[in-house]
Amino acid sequence: MPNERLRGSIASAGLTVDRLAGIVGVDPKTVERWISKDRIPHRPHRVAAATALKADEMYLWPALLSDAREKSASLAEFVALYPHRGAVPTHLWSSLLETSSDCVDILIYAGLFWTDGTPDIAKALIRKGEHGVRIRLILGDPASDAVALRGAEEGVFDGVAARVRLSLTHLQDAIGRPGVEIRLHSTALYNSIFRFDETLLVNTHVYGAPASQSPVLHIQRVPGGRLFEHYLSSFDKVWSRSAPLAERGAA
Repeated sequence: MPNERLRGSIASAGLTVDRLAGIVGVDPKTVERWISKDRIPHRPHRVAAATALKADEMYLWPALLSDAREKSASLAEFVALYPHRGAVPTHLWSSLLETSSDCVDILIYAGLFWTDGTPDIAKALIRKGEHGVRIRLILGDPASDAVALRGAEEGVFDGVAARVRLSLTHLQDAIGRPGVEIRLHSTALYNSIFRFDETLLVNTHVYGAPASQSPVLHIQRVPGGRLFEHYLSSFDKVWSRSAPLAERGAA
């Protein structure tokens, strides 16, 4: 829709599109697009235009208000940045699983630190599932090209696939139990995602480095925020493309 507020303000100020463009320092066609396509100018041009028109930026471009609210909410979502996975407090991983009451969503290749480092991981997941917690785990298919490529990039070659198989061994007793669903994926993994109810831990991946050496984002879901939903959407896309464990013959 055209930006009628901007068009009206230009007329009320006794200016033309060409004159405003000259004041702001842009091409007249750019100002035309601000009006006809409701484009939001870059901040310096926005400030100059609002000053020339003696109008508030939020009035001329109401979408800025929504953007500002979204940015504020997303900042509120951000809890902490850990420089590497080892910097995440050890108790946080276990306490998030213990206190989860609605859902646990995990997207990893192997996640051996988690399956091996959580005491009686299979029993813990079984217990959660029996109490109505939805458990969705997606591990890398150890026979997939994606897992082989990650191993080559990290310089461990078959090591990643071996870690996946070891994690599956830790999880074996939980396979097929009520409330627990385990799948395998063969997608390129850009982040490992650990979701416990309204909390996310996102282990970023850096080319050529193991996930353990890469930063971890701690995100808490808040109304109007974008980060939590952004990563959750990624999880759901991989989940829809993954296959139940038995279908891959890995069980």
